[in-house]
Amino acid sequence: MKKVLLADDEDGVLALVAATLGNDDRYGLLMARDGEEALSLARKELPDVIFLDIMMPKMDGYQVCEALRRSHATRHIKVVMLTAMAQDANRERARAVGADDYVTKPFSPTALLEKVGQLLDLK
Repeated sequence: MKKVLLADDEDGVLALVAATLGNDDRYGLLMARDGEEALSLARKELPDVIFLDIMMPKMDGYQVCEALRRSHATRHIKVVMLTAMAQDANRERARAVGADDYVTKPFSPTALLEKVGQLLDLK
């Protein structure tokens, strides 16, 4: 089964994503509330896709993405920054650390479903 990891410190975002993505039996949904937990879960579970908030406690999304890209075991994981930071400089930094995509909050639940489908190549 494919796995999707969401890392965000906002309960509302976690609840919305769980409601949006949590009922699809084609993949399992994992959640982390800070950067360290996200990195630990990613190393343990090897998800297919990770949605990372940038501003999180303990490690920010940039740091998590950099750590994932440095490791042979996790560098293949698709990383999407899911953040309220919409400035071009943030997008450029996300690309520089290896993020595959960038989605700004607020986001459309339907668009998020479509993004997961594309990234996981779900038919």
